[in-house]
Amino acid sequence: MNFSEHIKSQHLNLKALIYIRQSSPHQVMNNQESRQLQQALKQRALQFGWPSENIEIIETDLGITGTTIQSRKGFQYMLSEIALGTVGIVFSYDVTRLSRNCSDWFPLLDICSYKNTLIGDREGIYDPRTPNGRVILGLKGQFAEMELNTIRARLNEGVLNKASRGELLRQAPTGFAIQNDVFIKDPNLEIQNFINCVFETFLRYRSAAKTLKFFIENDLKIPRYVNKELTWKRPSVAVILYILKNPVYAGAYAYGRTQTFITDFFSKKSQQKKVPMDQWKFLLKDKFPKYITWEVFEDIQSILKDNYAEYDRNQTRGIPRSGKALLHGILYCGECGHKMVVQYKRGTKYLCNSLRQQYGTPVCQHLYADPLDDYLVKNFFQALAPIELNAYEEIIKNQWHQASSVNKLKEQQIERLRYQVKLAERQYNQVDPDNRLVALELERRWESALKDLKEAEIEFNNRATNHRENLFVEIPDDLKKAFCDIGGKLPEIWSDLSHDQKKAFIRCLVEKVVACQKKPHCVEVRIVWQGGATTTNEVMVPVKNFKDLPFANEFVKKVLELANTGKRDNEIAEYLSEMGYYSPLNRKVLPSTVKSIRLKHGCMQKKSQSHPLKVEGSITVPQIAKKLNLPVHWIYDRIHSGKIKVLKDSKGRYLFPDTDETLRNFIELKNQEIEEMT
Repeated sequence: MNFSEHIKSQHLNLKALIYIRQSSPHQVMNNQESRQLQQALKQRALQFGWPSENIEIIETDLGITGTTIQSRKGFQYMLSEIALGTVGIVFSYDVTRLSRNCSDWFPLLDICSYKNTLIGDREGIYDPRTPNGRVILGLKGQFAEMELNTIRARLNEGVLNKASRGELLRQAPTGFAIQNDVFIKDPNLEIQNFINCVFETFLRYRSAAKTLKFFIENDLKIPRYVNKELTWKRPSVAVILYILKNPVYAGAYAYGRTQTFITDFFSKKSQQKKVPMDQWKFLLKDKFPKYITWEVFEDIQSILKDNYAEYDRNQTRGIPRSGKALLHGILYCGECGHKMVVQYKRGTKYLCNSLRQQYGTPVCQHLYADPLDDYLVKNFFQALAPIELNAYEEIIKNQWHQASSVNKLKEQQIERLRYQVKLAERQYNQVDPDNRLVALELERRWESALKDLKEAEIEFNNRATNHRENLFVEIPDDLKKAFCDIGGKLPEIWSDLSHDQKKAFIRCLVEKVVACQKKPHCVEVRIVWQGGATTTNEVMVPVKNFKDLPFANEFVKKVLELANTGKRDNEIAEYLSEMGYYSPLNRKVLPSTVKSIRLKHGCMQKKSQSHPLKVEGSITVPQIAKKLNLPVHWIYDRIHSGKIKVLKDSKGRYLFPDTDETLRNFIELKNQEIEEMT
């Protein structure tokens, strides 16, 4: 076939674009031959008659995939030039270099057909306007897309096949090295002890943040390999979580821990998300040397999941925090089953607002926290009473173990620094003294290594002395006895514990608590203990209104009986409080509650309270209001505004003449027949 049969003079007067692309940066760096073959297309354009000044080479898409046009600036420029009608032909070493996606390929053919632009490669020149050219180019585009999918599928099958045997190893995590295509423990004992210390500290504190705090307080650095060179850096919570969540430390090989999701179809942007353990593609246990057992690894994952505070969900409890509410994270609503949250504004309360957040419905339950917390603590003490623990010996043992772990790491750090000093010294001694440029640098390194060693030795000696002094502090015998009988003595030291310590104690025995307010004055509470046993009871809670008290009628009768015997309000309140009665929003009877009940039923303690005020020949404001059925505040408002002119007597009272004219003037003022009265 004559390749130039489609080329006409009108094409030669326009530009010839030579599009060059390589799929990956690796090809750009290492496959220069492919780039040279594509650049040779310029000679092909010259042979077909295009002048050199009309030939333009596009190389801006090197190292970019052809599956999309979003990031390909060269391809976008080529489309814009074709749409402007300035391009006569587009050259590519293979038309598949232009696009690997039919959704981008066929629009290119449409634009070229509309603008009478040819497409050429090393095999021929095609006219998209002709049926034959359209068919050939369309098939080439479909084959290119299918070929890409076939290559990707073949590569993925190879990856999965290798991963199924546990041999797909990438970078070795900290604490491991690759030898003969398998992971082995790092031969550096200091790194091994550091990894062991991470797991031991986490199992002791049960929190990644507290583990990080422990390493920072003890000035422990974390080992990291940067370009195959060992460095010691300041620890971070991300690195600690990486160690705690990586199954390789339990000797297991895992593949498929994350899944890639396309977030933007057009730009092909993706995001990796972690998947649950039961959805991992391959999990091979006992594949590598282990730092912890698989059972311990599963316990760590459960602790981390439980520490994650999903306040809007019901799966986790969250780490114990410093707030006053003891049931935070373990209290559930007995009406809808959702987890209840805490509100500290105007008193500690538990709220169930999950349905309100989702559907805008009213708050499901609104419970006062103190009665529920007291009830749980009481049952917790009863469950803990028969337990006998030698807590003092356990604390001393844990302190010794913790101190020995840190001391071991510090000793290995000093040993490493001593080796670095000796190495720097040997390097300095081996250099030619006349080569001052090198000798000065090696001398500086030697001095820096000596300085680091001296600081580490001073810090180690000071720490050992302080720890020895703190460890052997004598404690009183009664406190030591309380440690040895923690089950019976815990109520005595309960008030001295912090809120997060109290919550940690409670969660050792309590799985969750379910509360349901059956009546305004009582809440049904079900405690679910670790292991599945339950304890259910009703807890009396404060009420807002007096009528919601379960003993309201009986309470009124007793107040009136005691008041008629001549007892004062505070005496009645103390007596009723001892009998178990209480006022709304309080745990005891208030004198103000007794007084309001007594006055409401007309029971007066003073003789002057038994009859209204009477002044011969005068009438008071309350008496006028009662006779004329007027609001008292209406009369006082007119007095203060000056519409009613009256003076106070010697005792500060407003008195009016007790006549019919006074009442008639008030009626006229009310009906607005007069503007003021005197």
